[in-house]
Formats: sequence, C-alpha cells, structure tokens
Amino acid sequence: MMEKEYLEISYLSDNGFVRRKCKICGKYFWSIKETDVCGDPPCVSYSFIGNPVFKKSMKLDEMREYYLSFFEKRNHARIERYPVVARWRDDIYLTIASIADFQPFVTSGVAPPPANPLTISQPCIRMDDLDSVGRTGRHLTLFEMMAHHAFNNPQKEIYWKNETVEYCTDLLVELGVKKEDIIYKEEPWAGGGNAGPCLEALVGGLELATLVFMNLEVHPEGDIEIKGERYRKMDNYIVDTGYGLERFVWASQGTPTVYDATFPEVIDEIIGNSNVGFSRDDEEVKRIIGESSKLAGVMGELRGEKLLELRRKVASNLGIDVEVLEKIVNPMEKVYALADHTRAILFMLGDGLIPSNAGAGYLARLMIRRSLRLAEELEFSLKLIDLLELHKKILGFEFEIPMDTIYEILDLEERRYRTTISKGLKMVERTISRKKKIEKEDLIEFYDSHGIPAELVLKIAKEKNVEVEIPEDFYAELAARHTKAEKKEKETPDFVEKYPKTVKLYYDDPKLFEFEANVLGVENGYVILDKTAFYPESGGQDNDTGYFIFNGSKIEIVDVVEENGVVLHKVKKTGGIKANAVVKGVIDKKRRLRHMRHHSATHILLYALQNVLGKHIWQAGAKKEWDKARLDVTHFKKPSDKEIERIEKVANEEVMANKPIKWFWMDRIEAEKKYGFRLYQGGVPPGREIRIVKVGDDVQACGGTHCSSTGEIGVIKILRVESIQDGVIRFEFAAGEAALEYMDRIEGYLKESSKTLRVEPSMLPKTVNRFFEEWKEQKKEIEKLKEEIASLKAEMLEKEAEEYNSIKVVAELIDADMQEMIKLGNALAKRGLVGCLMSASGKVSVVAFSGTEIDARDLIKEIGKRIKGSGGGRKDLAQGAGQKRLTKDELMNVIFAYLSKIKA
Repeated sequence: MMEKEYLEISYLSDNGFVRRKCKICGKYFWSIKETDVCGDPPCVSYSFIGNPVFKKSMKLDEMREYYLSFFEKRNHARIERYPVVARWRDDIYLTIASIADFQPFVTSGVAPPPANPLTISQPCIRMDDLDSVGRTGRHLTLFEMMAHHAFNNPQKEIYWKNETVEYCTDLLVELGVKKEDIIYKEEPWAGGGNAGPCLEALVGGLELATLVFMNLEVHPEGDIEIKGERYRKMDNYIVDTGYGLERFVWASQGTPTVYDATFPEVIDEIIGNSNVGFSRDDEEVKRIIGESSKLAGVMGELRGEKLLELRRKVASNLGIDVEVLEKIVNPMEKVYALADHTRAILFMLGDGLIPSNAGAGYLARLMIRRSLRLAEELEFSLKLIDLLELHKKILGFEFEIPMDTIYEILDLEERRYRTTISKGLKMVERTISRKKKIEKEDLIEFYDSHGIPAELVLKIAKEKNVEVEIPEDFYAELAARHTKAEKKEKETPDFVEKYPKTVKLYYDDPKLFEFEANVLGVENGYVILDKTAFYPESGGQDNDTGYFIFNGSKIEIVDVVEENGVVLHKVKKTGGIKANAVVKGVIDKKRRLRHMRHHSATHILLYALQNVLGKHIWQAGAKKEWDKARLDVTHFKKPSDKEIERIEKVANEEVMANKPIKWFWMDRIEAEKKYGFRLYQGGVPPGREIRIVKVGDDVQACGGTHCSSTGEIGVIKILRVESIQDGVIRFEFAAGEAALEYMDRIEGYLKESSKTLRVEPSMLPKTVNRFFEEWKEQKKEIEKLKEEIASLKAEMLEKEAEEYNSIKVVAELIDADMQEMIKLGNALAKRGLVGCLMSASGKVSVVAFSGTEIDARDLIKEIGKRIKGSGGGRKDLAQGAGQKRLTKDELMNVIFAYLSKIKA
C-alpha cells in the first residue's frame, strides 16, 4: 500500500530519479546518481563539513527570508510565527512542529487554515534529545522549522505529492545543489494520530527537509499498519513539510557543527568569558570538532560505550591521543549546550512561560538550571541574561515579554537554584550515608522534588565511595515526563448519545430567568430538555439552581451539568415529568446575578493584572461562587502590597468607566488573527466558531454568563493573595453585593475593636501598635523572670541530686509545659548535671539534659524505649514525647542503667 504512494510521484521518475534499495539499512530511496546506499547517516557520513553544498554562505535571517520569499513567489501566503508555548492546544505544552500550529482543528477539517497554501518559519522546542545537545554537533533544543503547507479536501485540491517534491528540488537547485546530488529517502511518518508516506531530502549526508503527505488517521479497523498502529485513509489530505533552518545554514557554511553556523557570536562570548582556554577558530580545534561531528552522524545515538568508541575513532583518525581530544571536545560540548539552551530559554520566557515545578513551567526551569550548571562548570563569568540579550540581537526578534521582566525572572531563578543547592547538599549526604547505591529513581526524586541536579549527587557519591551512575538521556527522560499536558478523562453517561445538543438560551440572554421547554427524556434523575436557560457548571462558574413548574408543582433543581453538548438538570424528585411534557424553568435570579458579576469581574481582574504586572500573566485557573471568586495566574513572585493596591485600583477604574460588555460568535481562525492566542485564557473551546466575550478592553473566548456593562459588576475587592504553588499566584476577591458584604464584616470588626479599646477607628493602628510594643516589653520581662525561676529551681534540684561515679543526676516529674521544661533543662545542664524532666500530667513530654561529655540525644533515645516514644535535639539538650509516663524512681533507674552501660 505505502509503496504505491511513492510510485505515484511521477515527478521523480520524470526527472531521472530511480527507486533503489540501500544495501546497508534496507530502506528504499530515489536518486539520479547510481548508488547502492541511501545517503542518510549512519549509512554514509557527512561530506559537507568543510565543503558547503550551497553556492552562498548564509546566516539565519538571510536563509529564513530566502526560503519564505521562494514560496511567496509561488503563491504561498507568508504567516507570522506562532508562540513556542502552545496556548491553542490542551494536549502539549510546547510547539514541537509547524503542523502543531494547525492541530487539531485545521488538520481535522473543523476550521479552515489561516491561508491555503501557506509558508511559515516556526520556532519549535523538542527536548527528546536534550542529553545529546552539544555532543553530536547536530542536535538542537530550539530550532526553526521552515515549512509550506497545503490543506486539501475532497472538494478542493491545492497541490499534492508531485508539486511538493518539485518545490523542494527547485529550492535546493536554486541554492546551488546539483539535482543529481539530491536523494529522497522513503520513511513513513506517524504522529499525533495521523500518518502518511514521507520523503526525506538528503544532501551531503545531511537531512535538510522532510516531506510528509498526511492522508491517514488512527483507526482500530484500519488496513494500514505503521509503527505498530493501524490507520485508515482520511478525507482531508495535507502537505506537511519541515525544512530545518539551522541545517540549511549549516549546509551553506560547512562549519564543524550546526552550533558554529547558527550562533557563532554566542559561542565566542562563552569561550571568551570561561575556562575553555582556546579559540574555536584554531585549526586543530576545527579539525577535531569537525571529525567528531562526521563520525557522530555515522554512529547515530551516542551513549555510554558508543561515546567512548567515537572518541577513540576520532583520535585514531586524527593521529592524536584520546586525552588530547577530550581536552578540546569536553569543554566545547558544554559551550555548545549552553549556547543552545540559552536560545531556547529566550523563546520560552519571551513567549510568556513562567518557570515552576509543574507543567510547562517545569521545562523552563529544567533548561535554566541545566544552563546554570553548565555555566558553573565552565566558570562562566557573565550572567545568563547576557547570552539571551546576544541571541535576541542575532535573531532580530521582538518578544511579547520585555527583557527587563526576563532579567527579573532569571535573577530570581538563579537565587532559588543557589538556595536549593545549599540545602540539598545535606539531604544528599544523608541519603548516601543510608544507601550503598544510588538508583535512577533516587536521582529523579532528588531533581523533581528538591531540584538537585544528578551531577551534584554523582560528585558527592564519589567522595563517599558510593556507587552511582547517571542514566543515559536522564534529562531528556525528565523532560518527557512533563512534555504532554494531563487530560482528565471524563466518563459520559451512555444515555447522552441518544439526545441532540441542547439549545442554550443563556448564551443570547443571560438575564432570562424564566422559560418554557419540551422534555426530551428523564434519565437517572436528570431531566433533558430541547432548550434551557439553566447554566451548567463550566469554565469555573458554578451551575445555576432553581426549579421546574410542572402540573402546578415546583420540582427543585439541585445541579446542572453538560455532557457532549447535552445539558442535564439534576432534580430532587422527578415529580412525574416524562418525555414530551412541557415544563417551565425558573432560575434562582440572585445566584445567577452573583455568578455573572464574579465572572465579568474575573475578566477585569485579569486585565488589571496584565497591565500592572506584565503580559507574562496567564490564567491558570478560576472559580466563581456565591460569596467570592478566585483567579489563579502565572507569576514568578508574590506581588507586593503596593502592586495589589494598584491592581485593585485599575480593576475598579474599569468598573467605573462603565464600558460595554459584548459577546458574539466568530470563526476560530479569524478570531485568532484579530485577537491572538490570549483568547484562550480560560482554555481552548472546541468547534469552528467560538464565542468571544469583550469585557471592557479584555477579550477572551468564553462560554460564561456576563453583565451588560462593567458598571453592573459593582465594586471589586481583593480579599487575599497567596502563592498556591511555585509560579502560580491566587487572587481571592469579591464583586458587587459579595464585596459589600465583606466590607460590612470588616467594618463590624473595626467597630468592635474600637469599642473594646475605647478609641476611634482612625486611632486603631496607633493604639494597636502601642499595645503591641508594650506587650513585647512585658513578654521580655516575663521571659527574664522565667529564666530566673528556672535558675532557682535548678539550684534546688541540684541539692537533691543523686550521684553516679561523681556525676550529679536529676530525674523529676514536673507540672510545666515544654518551654518551661526546656528552660529548666538548660539551667541544669549549665550547672553540669545530667538527667531527665518529664511532664507530670497531660501529654507525656520529656527533656533530657547533660552538662558533661554524656550525649543528651543518646539518653533520650534510651528513655524513649521505655516510654514508647522518641526524641532528638542537641548534645546538651534533647526533647521528645511518648505514650507511657514513668514514676520518678523508674526514670532515675533508666538513667542509672544507661550510665552504667556507657561507663562500663
């Protein structure tokens, strides 16, 4: 089946290309030259290093413009790049290919493409080969996928396989490649639920382009099997190409690595401010790195023994010792990786990603911390921000997030990293002292839970002679665990399938509180109507409640949910409602209006946050309830009190401006063009058309109910601000009546406090401060008195102490809390006594003390055995608790037994 797909490409045979089979890998390819190898490493090595395949050497911006102009001249519309943070997707965090820009809605035919055909140069981030970056000479974390796409369907074909191969050939020939030097290798492609035949364009051993003819979809009964999955033909068929910008630049320059071609200025900046000690322009350095890249291409993935084999082969080919080779290669691998990583970080942060310990933010933090570790190993004297600034200058790109904000984020991340390392050292040492071998899961736990890099664990383990080995692709595996967004699978009741989608009256009129509708059915306590004004819980907005009127009776509605477009009304009792009946629905007006105000206020608060804190603010969650609402946003630190005041002020200015609130339906692609991906703050709605809500100057795709103007919202009051997880800040607030009720309560507290203190409310801060200062002084006096009492008690107990081999021993049951017992224990230790204090009633608390060489921690462990408890502390004072209380004599016997054991 797949063979036929390739044979149908008549352009190949018409232009002298012959289908052949590679004698090494056994795969089929097309070439004009007579050859028995496919031209793809590891079957061949790179021949373009030191021997560029294009007629002109180009930089990134020159090659990008050349490519896009080439396709513009051939009637392709040039479109702007999408962000590297895939806001329009709910299944992946980062943009991994140009086709990802158009999945799932365009590729499935739900929505039209932004242009057809089109061309784009899309920055992509893939972390599958993170551990290979810098090592192989060709792997990148961030790369630009230049592409041209044509979206065909049964009604209209733009172009298909022949034209695609012709475009690729013409481009390469125009750049200076001889047609007979081009090889097209057959390599079926599959990914994201789609598949199709694919040709890889190879020149000089380098894969420059991938031409995918996407015409298959996953189906359990499909008649085509690719990589273990079954596929069937789909109605739409899409030209999905990918031309590696950095690889094209590399091929044009013939440099030792793709890094030297892509960002040479950054590499030189790192070398010039580090411990590398040589220049990359040194001929011997170029010779060693170039040979390493050539062999790395032939040898494929470089792991473990294979990496050592590569080093030996390169050294042998160049006639040098492996040690000499490694003095060049080892530091350059780190230089290349740091240069690559900082470019990826620029795009991540520049497109609005906030580092955190979860989701997409995890990937940003992983990249930042790897970069900080590489910088440490290279003794790099500048800051990461300096490299980001240089990358930005080379690219000539403008990012949504200003560099000042990026600097602040990086500075905070570096400080957090240093704190993590200093705290983590002791944790690693404790773990290593308990275990003879550190496993892979230990390394993952160290990094994921505590941020401790595997290299630090390895260093400490070696010092302690503990076995540990960092697995190959360790960081790539960490990234893979966090690459895809978690989707919660929701079970839909089987009966939903037999009902049509419900007409939602609340979309057009959110103030419709009564309506009549036909009953379509009653299932498991749910009433299904042909239309409804009851809002189901969605988008963080609580569901409506109310009742049906049927046969003169009120039937209470306790819950409203939506399943696959069908709205289900949960009733306490069905009250005889059956299919084909007509009911009147009455919505709880007060509840709906509160929810509306809180929902509209959420949009305004988000607008205010973005205006005050910056465009990196992105909604991470929301909830709108009766008495309050909450908005979770991405931000790198807790806002200051002044910032919170400013946010609240901006929000209320929007309310007082009484701006109109509008909602309307738009074609998805047109909406994205007009408003951008900030539309998807609350998530990505399905469908060709999406509902747009404009609340003042905020524009979002939203299915909620809203006020008619911002003035209807009423006052917005921020109640509380807290960090709920790393990189996510929660704003709890109230609007309208809920805000007034909150302020009434606060005013009540003020009046009550004023009455108690017998001062005017305006004098409360001064009065409370005075009382607080007086309380602190009194507390100091009390503590001083307690110390004196403890000293007196210690003096009395010393007189009653028993002796063991000239050691004075005290055992006493006292009526005191733990703090008092500690004070007394300290006083006894200062007097050179050894012993234990135990609470006489309540919880069994113990304090062991020692003013001698005897360790109080060991003593409390011994006592803990007898009282079914445990404890710990310092050598001179330890504390603990148990389940069994001893008498004074029993306690003394335990102490004497312990002393006799250690003094024996």
